[in-house]
Amino acid sequence: MPVVSVVIVNWNVRDLLRKCLESLPGALALPEATVTFETIVVDNGSRDGSVEMLRETFRNVQLIQPGENTGFSRGNNIGIEASSGQYVLILNPDTEALPGSIARLVQYMEAHPTVGVAGPQLLNEDGSVQSSRRRFPSLMTAFFESTWLQPLAPRGMLRWYYMLDIDDSAETAVDWLQGAALLVRREAINDAGMFDERFFMYSEELDWQRRMKAAGWNIIYLPSAKIIHYGGRSSDQVVAQKHIHFQTSKIRYFTKHHGRLAGVSLRLFLLANYAAQLVLEAAKSLVGHKRALRQERIAAYLQVLRSGLKG
Repeated sequence: MPVVSVVIVNWNVRDLLRKCLESLPGALALPEATVTFETIVVDNGSRDGSVEMLRETFRNVQLIQPGENTGFSRGNNIGIEASSGQYVLILNPDTEALPGSIARLVQYMEAHPTVGVAGPQLLNEDGSVQSSRRRFPSLMTAFFESTWLQPLAPRGMLRWYYMLDIDDSAETAVDWLQGAALLVRREAINDAGMFDERFFMYSEELDWQRRMKAAGWNIIYLPSAKIIHYGGRSSDQVVAQKHIHFQTSKIRYFTKHHGRLAGVSLRLFLLANYAAQLVLEAAKSLVGHKRALRQERIAAYLQVLRSGLKG
């Protein structure tokens, strides 16, 4: 039985997926030990040759094709259901695991049986540290974080949320970690359950880790393990849908964990934000400022508003 089951949900990022898979053997090896692993790729209907590349180049990879774009949560659940490892590594296809990184996560988990999730230090393509540590967001945080009002957030609020008060080179217990690379103990999954499939994408790892914390598991950021995350290459292909999925998932999270009133308030606030931005973009388009860009944004914001952010 493999020690680690690597689960990757792929959608139209063939070349990045290849790089990700090529990095795995080195990432699961240290001078003193090599971790046995299996790799499961759930392909959500890619049309860029991803499936053909997997069949030609990575014949040891278990390929699962649901026949449609199931979303990130359902895709990962399909992969987890097919896995058999003591640990499950949820890994984005737009990542490159540096040598020894995953093996270090496994070593840490082996030495700390109360840890349910361990995550690496994520790096940008240029080698700079990518923010990945978080405290649980308050409703007030939701009104500012990742909205156009973020620059106006009260001093200290986002610093607290992003854990900027703790050096990013320090091993740290956190509330949750961004889901590009998460090593999860099988027992923690059994206790907390699978991903909530009502989250098509975004906020699903926040909800999942909140349930793991509630079940008594610790979550650790381990900066000695390093993984490059190229970031957003799948979702960037569909701009309007990216906005819709991001915001509806945020609303769903706050409705689930803070109540219906919180969810309704956040939805109305976000829709007002998009309406205001639509007016601003229309005004800029009328005066001829980067008209093609403005028209693209207007189309995306109209689509968001028509959705009502109802999921």
